Amino acid sequence: MATNVACPRCRQSVPWNEHSTHRPFCSEKCKLIDLGKWADEDNRISEPLESDLIWDPYRPTED
Repeated sequence: MATNVACPRCRQSVPWNEHSTHRPFCSEKCKLIDLGKWADEDNRISEPLESDLIWDPYRPTED
């Protein structure tokens, strides 16, 4: 059974498989509109990120 998801932009149903090249978006258009909203800062992360969730290539690892 195929899994479907809703396009984050227009809510159209999108099959979640290797043939859905723009997933989770339904089309290149919805994908680019979403990218533009992030670039214009209409979308943003609402809460500060916890420092242990941010990858830092210079932070020493705990082995």
